[in-house]
Amino acid sequence: MLMAALIAMFGVLGVLAPSTFLNFSRPLLNPAALYVIAAVRIIFGALLLWVASESRMPKTVRVIGVVIVIAGLVTPLFGVERSEAVLNWWSSQDALLVRAAAAVLTIFGAFVVYVLTKGRRVAA
Repeated sequence: MLMAALIAMFGVLGVLAPSTFLNFSRPLLNPAALYVIAAVRIIFGALLLWVASESRMPKTVRVIGVVIVIAGLVTPLFGVERSEAVLNWWSSQDALLVRAAAAVLTIFGAFVVYVLTKGRRVAA
């Protein structure tokens, strides 16, 4: 749940300060950092798969976990050059588009936090 909260907070940063959001990613454009990012994605996805049965929406959490694991496995194949090209493309876009993408990231992180928390049960 902590990782999901961090994702949501990173999204909030992107909504409030898109240039800071993009500049935060620049130092991560090297092979070692891409392997760390891949490992973090794989671990996060595996954790989601592990806790899915205890969540509010187990099937949804499993699908999200699988997608994140696959993204982690593909990350090193994407490479530094392509990652840099994508970041440069995002940097050339209007701030509104960057904010919209960051808002999606915020919503995703908040959704994962929500589905991983136990809801209060109403006495019948």
